[in-house]
Amino acid sequence: MIKQVTVTLAGPAIRPPKTGRYSARVLRRFLRQPVSLAASLVLLIILVCCIGANWIAPEDPYATSILMRMADMGTPHRLLGGDELGRDLLSRLIYGGRVSLLMAFMPVMIGLLGGGFLGILAGYAGGRVNTAIMRSMDIFYAFPSVLLAVAISGALGPGLLNAILSLSLIFIPPITRISESVTTQVRGYEFVMAAMLSGASTWRIIQQHVLSNVAGPIIVFASSQISISIITASGLSFLGLGVSPPTADWGLMLSSLRQSIYVNPAVAAMPGVMIFVCSICFNVISDGVRKAMEIRR
Repeated sequence: MIKQVTVTLAGPAIRPPKTGRYSARVLRRFLRQPVSLAASLVLLIILVCCIGANWIAPEDPYATSILMRMADMGTPHRLLGGDELGRDLLSRLIYGGRVSLLMAFMPVMIGLLGGGFLGILAGYAGGRVNTAIMRSMDIFYAFPSVLLAVAISGALGPGLLNAILSLSLIFIPPITRISESVTTQVRGYEFVMAAMLSGASTWRIIQQHVLSNVAGPIIVFASSQISISIITASGLSFLGLGVSPPTADWGLMLSSLRQSIYVNPAVAAMPGVMIFVCSICFNVISDGVRKAMEIRR
């Protein structure tokens, strides 16, 4: 009788969650959210237009025309108007989305990889390793993230790679903190402790038991940072710390058009509208994924 009770209690404790079935339930719950689906559709259209800019853009984004300077919306060959040099604003918005979205995605992806690795290492190892990593990350919290990005980018100089590097450094600490917190919690689960006692290697435990449980919360948090990344990246370009002219970028376009806000406000505000729409879409999608994951495994 004692052996039967022991087996019954130990069985469910060492059984890892069925991630395949859980992922399918998360996907079904996400597809039932019309607002999140609408945001995903809008963002998908923007991404497709930016990726296929060479075929979709109606005009050359760098061709200037004195006659088309600050042209109104609906002008022939200038569907969304012209900028301060007469360039087609629609074409520049499509091409500029490539740079702006790249500067939004890459820092978060680098922060996800770097911060996820450091957080999982700190949470699983604990002790002095945890103290060394987390206290190092706390140093970055002594400075406002935007100010830190401006300072690093200003020290490195303008340029796409420098802007991505400076933005990546401000996303690694928060992702590391989330990763460490989730990993510390998962490390105390019974099936992880059972794997340790069975003599499984550290890499095998992390790969099969820890990653499957911490990946979801880390990715959801990282996705919520993309909207912050696109706004911060546009701010760097607005200050002249991003890409250099004449490269099309939403933040740089907003900076160059700010002098024409009283001449043609609708045209001058279009880059800001694109930044706003993408930021809202990323936020809505992140909230939708978070709500879809709030279910029992």
